[in-house]
Amino acid sequence: MRLSRRTVLSATTALPLAAARPAAASGHRRVPFRTGFENLAATGYAALRGRRVGIVTNPTGVTRDVRHIVDVMHADGRVELTAVFGPEHGFRGTAQAGGSEGRHDDPATGLPVYDTYLTSGQRLADVFTASGVDTVVFDIQDVGARFYTYVWTLYDCMEAAGLAGLSFVVLDRPNPLTGRAAQGPVLHKEFATFVGRQPIAQAHGMTVAELARLFNAEFLAAPVPLTTVAMSGWRRSDFYDATGLPWVPPSPNMPTPETALVYPGTCLFEGTNLSEGRGTTRPFELLGAAGLDGRWAAAMGRLGLPGAHFREAYFAPTFSKFQGQTVGGVQIHVHDRAAYDPVRTGIALLVTARRVWDGFAWRSDDWIDKLTGSAAVRTMIDAGADTDDVVGAWQAELAAFRRTRREHLLYR
Repeated sequence: MRLSRRTVLSATTALPLAAARPAAASGHRRVPFRTGFENLAATGYAALRGRRVGIVTNPTGVTRDVRHIVDVMHADGRVELTAVFGPEHGFRGTAQAGGSEGRHDDPATGLPVYDTYLTSGQRLADVFTASGVDTVVFDIQDVGARFYTYVWTLYDCMEAAGLAGLSFVVLDRPNPLTGRAAQGPVLHKEFATFVGRQPIAQAHGMTVAELARLFNAEFLAAPVPLTTVAMSGWRRSDFYDATGLPWVPPSPNMPTPETALVYPGTCLFEGTNLSEGRGTTRPFELLGAAGLDGRWAAAMGRLGLPGAHFREAYFAPTFSKFQGQTVGGVQIHVHDRAAYDPVRTGIALLVTARRVWDGFAWRSDDWIDKLTGSAAVRTMIDAGADTDDVVGAWQAELAAFRRTRREHLLYR
């Protein structure tokens, strides 16, 4: 169901918009950067006053002095925080990929912690109802890729809050890839999974608050009463280090902002028999397999892709694919992140790997189709298409997504 703009506007509140947009005049001083949580706290938690609050968060929900916002809010009498909801990897981050912490009481605060991972719809609404909250808050650092599951935790929680008759508040954080134009293929609905519920681009170029506005307007059957608390002083061209915030790994294999920079393209290697670098100190920057050698890096170097160099590399993963084996491949060295296109680079890496290594294979469960959002990338590469052909095939649907996306942006 597509909602009218009048319906959407009545269901959505964005705060504080004036602070979110830097002054246009060149002589004006830039507004200091603040997260959505910092702006909320500066108001004395006005948006949460008189509410019984539950928060969906993980280890990234921290202040700039790395105190967890749950600990901060629990100690502050101006807000009634009564429950925490943990996503994949858990609220305190103790679980690896594909795991969660389950239902427990948080040792630090005594608050009940509920598990949201792989729970959605009415089941998740029942969890919210059982917790006794009337407002659900979301504060998690995203990395800008459609298949990073926290954005679908956001979607599922918004849907469930609507079913339970609750209000929803999103505290915004920066997209570490910047908020520039979206890139990559758009999900086809028949390929919807927890790594992609709805048709957005592979690198969406949005913040979590902007995604929440998009979800509410375009995809939810019934919009949830939504408040988005914007950042101050963030520009769409800003990379993560421009914010001055500490980087807390959003998941165990996302150790640095540099990992996030390549992830929207190299995560596609999860859909192959090559290692995507899990079990190394450089996940998603190191790629390889037993039997690969320097031919791959040489082939990538000849393409002249902007923003990156490709080094012949050998490594031995400590877990995941090729555990304990020395494998050959490439390391991606991004030297110009403004010019670097992670999705196009990821496709080029797939195309060249298949050409230089006769052991190349897709995962038998067609996981690559779930990651790219359709069968097109896999079938085109199998048919011998080059990078330009594959990238060109999704441009029409990407252009349509960019038009829709533009309506829901908070920062210009």
